[in-house]
Amino acid sequence: MFYIIANPRAERVRKILDPITQKLKEAGLDYDIFAGEDKEEITKKIRTLSENGAEDFIAVGGDGTVNDVISSVVDPARLRLGIVPVGTGNDFAAAAKIPEGLAALDYIVGCEPKPTDYIQFEEGFRSINIAGVGIDVDILERSYRMKRGGKSKYFRSLLSSLAHYKGQRIEVTVDGQCFTKTALIAAICNGSQLGGGIRICPPAVIDDGKLNLFVADCPRRIRIPFELMRLMQGKIIGRPIVTHLLCEKVRIVQIEGKSAEFDGEIAECRVLTAEAVHGKLKVYRP
Repeated sequence: MFYIIANPRAERVRKILDPITQKLKEAGLDYDIFAGEDKEEITKKIRTLSENGAEDFIAVGGDGTVNDVISSVVDPARLRLGIVPVGTGNDFAAAAKIPEGLAALDYIVGCEPKPTDYIQFEEGFRSINIAGVGIDVDILERSYRMKRGGKSKYFRSLLSSLAHYKGQRIEVTVDGQCFTKTALIAAICNGSQLGGGIRICPPAVIDDGKLNLFVADCPRRIRIPFELMRLMQGKIIGRPIVTHLLCEKVRIVQIEGKSAEFDGEIAECRVLTAEAVHGKLKVYRP
């Protein structure tokens, strides 16, 4: 039995639900749809289904919907996850090479799910793509306040942040080393991109058992736009301002600030203590 998780407020989600169910019927697969408009309602339902033994879910939407499933199930090691990317940001799907729209169902209907990593935080959070702090959180907070704009909201919010962001003091502990930075952005990456296509960490691989720690020092304000342009082009790694490390565990403490983002969802979390969970999650993907 597949449990389809969707937010019907999104027009693209509403339009694709009937074709999804039709294709599942043609394949002889049983399904049930839970389309909730409230995040708390959605996550509570996923938790209840998982506690009652449900293991096969299909997330119809963007990174936030995928994170709702990952974060709400009792044990991700029991989860077999299908993703139909139709959100404003489909960054994990891009990293996993899952095609957008109905084409993603070909892998759900015709293939076995593949072992995939995710990030577990001691603070109780989970992430399948990227979690972090810094200007990205500032951009997301501004984007959430915008009522219209789709994918363009992120980039318009970015421009607004450029005028105000001053860097964030953080303390990082990784592989026994501890260092302090004033960061433009600090990210713990399983996937390679965020913000609807910004390739922050092209080397990241979703099934290698490693985390990619990415920390960009905050340059002088006049230099921020140039470094962000390199970031959006996927060309910032290797720059003098960037620390990029492969690791299995990492801890970031915000000396200033108390919010972090997990797959594009903002939560209050001053400390992020992350560990890569290798291959326990199963995802229908190429």
